[in-house]
Amino acid sequence: MTGTSGRGPVLSLDTLVRVRRELTAPRIPAADASRRLVLPEGMAAPLGCDAVTVPARFGPLILPRLPRVGCVYADETRWWWLVPSDSDYAVEWPAPARYTTGALLPDLPRAPGLIHRPRGGLPYPPPIPLYLALCRITGTTPTWSRPVSA
Repeated sequence: MTGTSGRGPVLSLDTLVRVRRELTAPRIPAADASRRLVLPEGMAAPLGCDAVTVPARFGPLILPRLPRVGCVYADETRWWWLVPSDSDYAVEWPAPARYTTGALLPDLPRAPGLIHRPRGGLPYPPPIPLYLALCRITGTTPTWSRPVSA
């Protein structure tokens, strides 16, 4: 597609955000690749993968609030959901949730176990319902509902 000036391609805001993130993202050494959440066999992540982690006590409260659960990983202290890359764009995930680009597990000695695998081919829950469920459980007002200060 060419811009109206005919001088080259038109880039969407999504493309520009993704390019900026790729340029500024820290490079992960091959040795750290084992510290990523791994997709179950036979699943594809066409939108890339990031992860949202929450304390384990919130996990069972979130599950019934999601229209599609996606891949869920857990250990004794935390639960993780795979989400499409850039699911934190213009959204502040509520504390104590933590958003990790690249689905990295920087502070774990080993990856958590997969406790839920969706029947379909995509590993993601819809990120907005996941975000809203976390806001509800934590008593946080969603970003777009907060008053704007001048």
